[in-house]
This record gives sequence, C-alpha cells and structure tokens, in this order.
Amino acid sequence: MLNIKKVALSCALLIGLNAGSAQAQDCGEVTITEMDWGSAIIVTQVAKFLLEQGYGCSVTIVPSASVPALASVSETGKPDIITELWTNGAPAYVPLLEAGKINELTRVLSDGGLEGLFIPVYLAEAHPELTTIEGVLANPDLVGNRMHNCPVGWNCQTVATNVAKGGGFEAAGIEDFVHGSGETLTASIGAAYAAKEPWFGYYWTPSLVMGKFPMVQVDLGPHDPSKQACNSDKDCASPTMQSWPSSVVTTVVTSEFESSHPAETDLMRNLSFTNEMMNSLLAWQDAESASGDETAVYFLSTQQELWGSWINDAARGKLAALLQ
Repeated sequence: MLNIKKVALSCALLIGLNAGSAQAQDCGEVTITEMDWGSAIIVTQVAKFLLEQGYGCSVTIVPSASVPALASVSETGKPDIITELWTNGAPAYVPLLEAGKINELTRVLSDGGLEGLFIPVYLAEAHPELTTIEGVLANPDLVGNRMHNCPVGWNCQTVATNVAKGGGFEAAGIEDFVHGSGETLTASIGAAYAAKEPWFGYYWTPSLVMGKFPMVQVDLGPHDPSKQACNSDKDCASPTMQSWPSSVVTTVVTSEFESSHPAETDLMRNLSFTNEMMNSLLAWQDAESASGDETAVYFLSTQQELWGSWINDAARGKLAALLQ
C-alpha cells in the first residue's frame, strides 16, 4: 500500500510543474457539485484535478445535494457539472432533460446504484423472517421499532418516508427516524454492529458501509414505475410501499457548458467507475483515514491506465509525469 504522504507530495510536485502549461490554455471558470457522500466526493475530486491540471480550468466546488443542485441549474444555469446525480427520486431531472437545460453524459457509476431498506447479516441469520417486509412488520421489536431514514433534504428521505407511510410502518409500531446527517446514519449502523443490536433502515451501494458492515436487503415487493413519481413527492397523497428501482447514477452538464466546453465535456463523458472500484477506494480511504482529495490522489497515482484513457492528447501531455 502506498504511503499517502508520498503520493500527495508527488502530485503536489506535478501541480507545480504543470501550473504554467495549465494557464496557457485556460478553459475558464467551471463550477462542479460535491455531494456529501463518499463516492461523490471522490468523483468530484478526481474530476477537479483532471480539469485543472489537464485542461487548465479554474474549478470551484459547490457543496450541494441532488434536489438543490437541480433547482439551482433550473433557476441560474449553474453549476456547470453535477458530477454524481442519483436520478431516482429526483422529480426535476426528467423535466430539465426534456427542456434541454441539461444533458446526461455517462453512467458515472457504471453498475448503477442500489437503494433500499436493509438489516445486518447477523439479524437476518438469527431471524430469517426479517428479510421480507411482512416479517419486519409482524416483528417490529426485532428491528428495534425503528426505520433509520435519510437526513432531511436528501431525496431518499422523502421516498423512504412515503414507503413507510404506504406500508403502515407507524401503525405496526415502527418509527420513521430521520437522521440529522449522513454521518449519524452511518454511525448508527456501526454502533449496531459493535453491539450486535437490531438495525433496520435505508442505505445504498456502492458504499464503504456495505463493505465494512454486511447487510441484507429487505424484500419490499416489486417496483411499480407508475407510482414512483408520487413516492418522490413529499406531498404524495397515495404513497406506496415498494422496492426502489436500480438507480441510474449519472454525470450531468448544462447544455450551455457542453456547447462552450466540448473537450471538458468529453472528459466528463469518459469519467466512470465500477462499483467494485469505488468500494475499493472507499475501503482504502477508511483504512488510511484519508480525506476525499487524498483518496483521489491515491486513485490518480495507482490507476493511470484507467484515467489516462479518459483524457485527450493535450491533457495527456500535461499529465505525462503521472502517466509514466
């Protein structure tokens, strides 16, 4: 395993060497989102490095979430790039596509994303009946009488709440517990695992959590696409208990950015990770207590063949020192 300080130093030196050439072909100001979950941070930091050092852009990172990012694009035309957008449960996504304000470039997580309600493996082994929602609702005490939900403002919080309403969770004795942040949601899983206590709630993959804490998805029944729009609306009048579909996880750019920055758009069209790759990066980050940008540096220093295929010849020349 590489020493993170040595990796960071090598990239810092590279940045210094390339500063002049990056400025020579300046692509201008570029705004990109950074959502507050692990894979999205890594994607954004990798994109930022390649855009700045390979394409001469001045990149501003905009902390955001799916709903406010799309709202901002609709109202202001910014940010230019939404680096990791989970399209399920984002009602503004299709209208913005159809209006021509945004364009979908690639499946940035090529395998897609999986969302749902999960229980720990040890709980499923002790009580196999909990692997179906009927078993959970019949035994609320076995899951701690609680559904751990997403933080307020995340798309998944609205959907999970509507799933709970549609399934009669409250009447069955299961509280819809909305977490204050992604960190507390994750911490609740770690705490449950440490004590081998009940846990039932929302999570997704790819994620570090799924690697560290094996989980079993609870069968909620088939997915009905015709009812998804209502479940994604906080004012849904007829919520439905159903499974989440496999999510398209994409990179989106504004139409204006695509027309004015064709080379940079091509880079973002090529930038894509498998779930296996992303999970391995998240595992490395955790093992090394590394930040998102340090993990991006680790990726850039160990996966040259992959990201070298994403960039154009001009950028390849600027980043030649890292590609050797």
